[in-house]
Amino acid sequence: MVEAMDIDTSPKKQATSSSDKGKEADIAMLDSSSKNLPWVEKYRPASLDELVSQSDIVDTLQRFIDDGKLPHLLFYGPPGTGKTTTILAIARKLYGKNLGSMALELNASDDRGIDVIRDQIKTFASTRTVFSTGLKLVILDEADAMTTPAQSALRRVIEKYTKNVRFCIICNYVSKIIPAVQSRCTRFRFSPLKLTDINGRLDMIVEREGINISKDGKNALIKLSNGDMRRVLNVLQACHAAYPRIDNDEVYACTGQPSPDDIKRIVDWMLNDEFHIALSNITALKRDKGLALQDIISELTPYVNNIDFPPATRIHLLEKLAETEYNMSVGSTEKIQLSALVGAFKIGVEIAGN
Repeated sequence: MVEAMDIDTSPKKQATSSSDKGKEADIAMLDSSSKNLPWVEKYRPASLDELVSQSDIVDTLQRFIDDGKLPHLLFYGPPGTGKTTTILAIARKLYGKNLGSMALELNASDDRGIDVIRDQIKTFASTRTVFSTGLKLVILDEADAMTTPAQSALRRVIEKYTKNVRFCIICNYVSKIIPAVQSRCTRFRFSPLKLTDINGRLDMIVEREGINISKDGKNALIKLSNGDMRRVLNVLQACHAAYPRIDNDEVYACTGQPSPDDIKRIVDWMLNDEFHIALSNITALKRDKGLALQDIISELTPYVNNIDFPPATRIHLLEKLAETEYNMSVGSTEKIQLSALVGAFKIGVEIAGN
């Protein structure tokens, strides 16, 4: 059994299966000139050398492949950081034209129960491919959506078929994978992409697609991505389809996120205007721009941290922002919570004046 270790970096012909829910394992090999192909797939790296980040992870995996000692893998980290792309690149490198018969990819969020383990994975793992040698590969994407009984069954399958199958388990939250499965895998944490890595890839795509985008538009796109390359490409493609030129305002309008100017106005209203005027102005802004209170709170938090408030005022506002966000998560209405938020800022002004 391969000893588990944890690596943390800072910074599709379809597989043979009885299910039609598997991803297209070699979709990046399709004709990249197709106008209907999402850019997420059109520009998905096809090899390990094309990956723009996670260099430490790529180097380690490359050594495993070169030495012929690939262990069971557990990839975890935020979405859009290259987890699925990395294992698909490994599969292409290992199997080439035999990819379809040697690799099985399933999205565990679709097939969450124990049946997928007993039927699809066990059947694939227990059969050998004619005229092919070497290890098969089972890729379980979004495995943190699997039920606990299904993960327990997966643990037994991993043990039983280790001689001829390697498993790659992909998830966003490693805490949702049971310890028995974690201990049988070599773990790799995928960090959010660095801004420089995103910027380099973005420049290449902008040039290839002939996109008219300003520097402010690019900066807004990168800021909103939070290290998620998938989101960058999806938003960029949507903006390119909707606007002849992409600027800061177009990016925020396309995503429905409040812009820095919107947040500045909201804070100014809450601090300086009467309660009913501030509430009316913010409600009108939310309606006109289709903003969600949850998104406003997410942008208000760093803004409050950067304003020169007295410590007592800052603590009060951050506590109320957290309280409002929690109340939203348990089903409270936006109208009530927005009123509470405006009131919290009014109290904050009084605290600062004392």
